Amino acid sequence: MTSPMTSPMTSPMTSPMTSPMTLPLKVTSTLATSPLIIGHRGASAIESENSVAAFARARADGADGVELDVMICGTGEVVVFHDDDLTRLGRRPERIADTSFAVLRGVTLTSGAKIPTLEEVFEACGPDLLVNVELKLPSRGPVVLAPLVDRVAAIVESAGAAGRVLVSSFHPWAVRLWMRRLPAVPAGLLFERESTLPLRRAWAAPVLRPFALHPEMVLCTPERVSGWHRRGYMVNVWTVDDAASLTACRRMGVDGVITNDPAKSRALLAS
Repeated sequence: MTSPMTSPMTSPMTSPMTSPMTLPLKVTSTLATSPLIIGHRGASAIESENSVAAFARARADGADGVELDVMICGTGEVVVFHDDDLTRLGRRPERIADTSFAVLRGVTLTSGAKIPTLEEVFEACGPDLLVNVELKLPSRGPVVLAPLVDRVAAIVESAGAAGRVLVSSFHPWAVRLWMRRLPAVPAGLLFERESTLPLRRAWAAPVLRPFALHPEMVLCTPERVSGWHRRGYMVNVWTVDDAASLTACRRMGVDGVITNDPAKSRALLAS
């Protein structure tokens, strides 16, 4: 984005659930002609994923929005990080859920980046980017959804970011809890090929009635996208980087593409 946008759009997108989502004016204009470009964990092809630098780069590169992952650390802060532990990105064994924020803040990842809080990321994104917050649940150990939902909601409200946030999860109950906790902020249901059939086919969607569906690219066909749109869902597809997939998304009429390199994807869609 070239400059912060403070004015809400004049005609909000409607949801199959309840209240409409208010999008920045420039994003509304983009959506009318081309899929939204949403940086996957920021501009993660260029900067360290889920880092302040990655979100700032996505903004500088003209992304319409960013996608990020959040979880609660051992002392209750909401941190922006994808994995359960530090093994892949930090070459350390600690699990995020069991580690204090003071310790996590002192960790320098192998890329040189630090682990940010959700508050810090909202600040880095500025007022003009859509922010897709994915609620991450640990792959092992107890799953406690309510504290994560409550703390993310409190941060969104405190940051005054409700009009530009979409909250998503692979976990249908997390989506349901979010919709009950903060119904004015739209929710999206994520699903992927590797999930079990009920999750892969988003069977929960007619019951939940989220604002958006977020399918993995391989699950998208023109017929499915058309059907999702007929049912009133916004359709944001992940993760889309190559020219052929971007062209297919545009032809199918998807609403947003979640991509690792926003600038490159924007150029490919324009070519």
